[in-house]
Amino acid sequence: MERLGLARLLGTPDIAAEPSEGPAVIEERDPAAFMRSFARAVGEDKQVFLADPAWGPRERSALSELTGAGRPASGPGWLLIPSGGTGGEPKFARHDEETISAAVRGFRGHFDVERVNSVGVLPLYHVSGFMAWMRAALTGGQYLPWDWKRLESGEFPVGPAGHPRRGAQRERWYLSLVPTQLQRLLSPTGPGAADAAKWLRTFDAVFLGGGPMWPELAAAAAGASIPVSLSYGMTETAAMVAAQHPEEFLSGDRSCGSPMPHARIGLTAAGLVRISGESVFRGYFPAWSDSREFTTGDLGSIDERGRLSILGRSDTVIITGGKKVEPSEIEAALRTTGEFSDIAVVGLPDAEWGQMVTACYPEGGRSPDLTRVVAALGSLAAFKRPRRFIPISDWPRNAQGKLNRAELVRRAINRT
Repeated sequence: MERLGLARLLGTPDIAAEPSEGPAVIEERDPAAFMRSFARAVGEDKQVFLADPAWGPRERSALSELTGAGRPASGPGWLLIPSGGTGGEPKFARHDEETISAAVRGFRGHFDVERVNSVGVLPLYHVSGFMAWMRAALTGGQYLPWDWKRLESGEFPVGPAGHPRRGAQRERWYLSLVPTQLQRLLSPTGPGAADAAKWLRTFDAVFLGGGPMWPELAAAAAGASIPVSLSYGMTETAAMVAAQHPEEFLSGDRSCGSPMPHARIGLTAAGLVRISGESVFRGYFPAWSDSREFTTGDLGSIDERGRLSILGRSDTVIITGGKKVEPSEIEAALRTTGEFSDIAVVGLPDAEWGQMVTACYPEGGRSPDLTRVVAALGSLAAFKRPRRFIPISDWPRNAQGKLNRAELVRRAINRT
């Protein structure tokens, strides 16, 4: 697909005789205004930056610096989608009509669907919300934006069952959420959990991404027969590159599913997820990359059926209850007790805290005196102290002294 073809599909409005100079920055909260502005910028052959309206001075300063150093708009990599930025300056991943259409083709092939219809509650300036719109726009489907606050309050839009069939083929409808949104919809104290579950069941798939799904939420969703599809993707890959089919989730699978046709997923020697394919971004603006391969910071595993599971982040910082914990500080304190032959502190998924500070140690030999250990950690802030101590058999440290944290996390999860 060429950029002009994308403009036609978006129904580009009439272009002004003298369009404004420089890149276009699209940051409207209102979906209709966002879509109009984006379509116009595509038709004007502009460089397009998506921006979060909630950004503060630091992020806006970085955006201003980048847009001031704009490059010619024509050619690949003209669409700049923000990645990160919650704790500092955002980065912008280079995409274009080719990477986007590759992701849409992969979605269609993975789910064997001709037209993709979506109800959109995620912001269009984030990749998950943006790609939900693109899947509908590029396949001739319908995109129905809906305000999350209205949905959370129990005001549900007309679902898939309320839309007429198009010819002989049944129309398929999809919804993308993050786990906390699903939790709020299904909460017994919410305005209409039963109605929410009934509405969610009308979709062909409810995609969940953006964070781990904890066991209690998975059990609640499966118990309500909601067609959840756990998925995996990111800004750098134009959203999903792996996804379950809902029947897999309902049968008990809790992986992210198998790779989609447009992506190849593997693991590095250190257990990091590596993705290659046509939807992979072209570098962080203003830099450029031709590799079409991206090594993430996520630790993963792939089972015998090719299904991907995410074990956590490779960076060792643990975020528990919104506070950052550096494992090396805790490990140093634990080593001084003399109770462990080896020790490693990791963050395991936890519904209440996000991550639970967990100390792992080799199983076998003399058992540590945990009462003494806990007493020795009294000088640490309460949120830094391990909440669990887990013995691990076959300790995953190699002959060179390198600890395989991906394997350690996997084994710790299996022991919980």
